[in-house]
Amino acid sequence: MKVNIVLSTYNGQRFLTEQIQSIQRQTFTDWQLLIRDDGSTDRTIEIIKAFVANDERIKFINEDNRENFGVIKNFYTLVHYEAADYYFFSDQDDVWLPGKMMTMLNEAKQYPDDQSLMVYMDLSVVDENLSVINPSMIRSQSGHANISLCPELTENTVTGGVSMINHTLAQKWDKTDSIIMHDWYLALLATATGRLVYIDQPGELYRQHDANVLGARTLNKRIKKWLNPLQSVNKYWELIVNSQEQAASLLNQADLSDEYREIIEKYVGLLNQTTMNRIKYLKKYEFKKNKLFHTIVFRTLVVTKLGYKRK
Repeated sequence: MKVNIVLSTYNGQRFLTEQIQSIQRQTFTDWQLLIRDDGSTDRTIEIIKAFVANDERIKFINEDNRENFGVIKNFYTLVHYEAADYYFFSDQDDVWLPGKMMTMLNEAKQYPDDQSLMVYMDLSVVDENLSVINPSMIRSQSGHANISLCPELTENTVTGGVSMINHTLAQKWDKTDSIIMHDWYLALLATATGRLVYIDQPGELYRQHDANVLGARTLNKRIKKWLNPLQSVNKYWELIVNSQEQAASLLNQADLSDEYREIIEKYVGLLNQTTMNRIKYLKKYEFKKNKLFHTIVFRTLVVTKLGYKRK
């Protein structure tokens, strides 16, 4: 069994050492860590080289050509750099709990290799000093974890740093455009063509800090939204429209069932329907968010098209 860990770096000198050390402390030890840097200008390269020199399991795949790809294309390149049975995604600023990989691999082995599979865990949100802010990001942010297509179309509950995919799913990842984030797209691919499996326990300490590319929802972020409702409406619409474009990219999957194809097509074309049909499809296919407040906002916007600007 071959297991690759893929790590995308960009100016990660503050926390990268702790991240890699937490990988080295895993109870499962037969892994290979592939690192691709996205054009760092700080000490990230120096840190990577030091680990490579002292651990033969760690490879720096673009030491001589550190072109900036962006996070999605960076992970895509890493996944397709070298084939493996399983691929674990790693951010550069978190701390993996020691039994994370073993727990996820034991779960993954219960499913057939020829079926698309993504396994993910919960995570504990911590501050820069690893003090726990929230013991469960899933419960605080989403209410519950998604494992099926319809809820995942509108809201992602998978965080890349606590996710893994098998080779069958990796082979189906054939594009980087029209994708909001790699973890969300792969979760959709898994629900549409295979299985998305959730393990209800934390797999890592997810560090919340000012340099996160994406971070957990915080009280400060919520207050800013409340103080600028127009901006919030615009962001809601941006997310809705982008999620429809992301869903549309699933329609080229040859093994998509007729049932799932219908669901995806209805979601993608939802805003082109009459008001009555929008109401009908929202109810029939249960297009909603995981929490009641966000479901009310989402459905109100879709039905009324308040603030909607066609691209």
